[in-house]
Amino acid sequence: MDSLKTLSKLDRKRKTKAPCPVCFLHTELCICSLIPKLDLKTKVVLVIHTKELKRTTNTGRLAMHSLVNSEMRVRGLSHDALDLSDLLTNDYQTYLFYPSDDAIELNAELVSKSNKPIQLIVPDGNWRQASKVHYRHGELKNVQRVMITEKNTSTLHMRTEVKDEGMATLQAIAFALGITENQAVKDQLLNVYTAKLKRTLFGRGQLKAEDIKIPE
Repeated sequence: MDSLKTLSKLDRKRKTKAPCPVCFLHTELCICSLIPKLDLKTKVVLVIHTKELKRTTNTGRLAMHSLVNSEMRVRGLSHDALDLSDLLTNDYQTYLFYPSDDAIELNAELVSKSNKPIQLIVPDGNWRQASKVHYRHGELKNVQRVMITEKNTSTLHMRTEVKDEGMATLQAIAFALGITENQAVKDQLLNVYTAKLKRTLFGRGQLKAEDIKIPE
């Protein structure tokens, strides 16, 4: 416990040195042992901005490590726009997971309307970066937008949320897969997200050592 208190003080003074390459937490706070390997029918495609890859608070990458049937596409690597047209396949019922004005609720009724497995294209980044996937990718113009209107009631956040329904990417994916898959999948992903959140806040000095649980 004393080593954790010392670690917390050091992390508040400087960025974590040599963090875990997967969860981006200090090795003593690593949550990789909690990351499940879920092989689901639903396919998640994370469309992430290259700048987001450098942020230690990013949670979308944890979703990629958790979901066997997942894929990551990186935006902003060059002046050429990322082409996502190959994702539009008849093998899946594809939705863009983004709360635009024309988005419809992702719920059990919507899931039941198709006999195909669902593919969720998930923009990852801040609101500005995510919105660019919504309106700049013309190849996705006919892809139905979906959203979850459930409010985020959590009092702890890694980043400031600008909307009541705002969630971290992994958190939002967990809620979505709770609908397209089952509650057990949602719970496992939320367990990873909560561990990442609490350990991050501990490193900032916002939580005490007794508020977090270190994996064996």
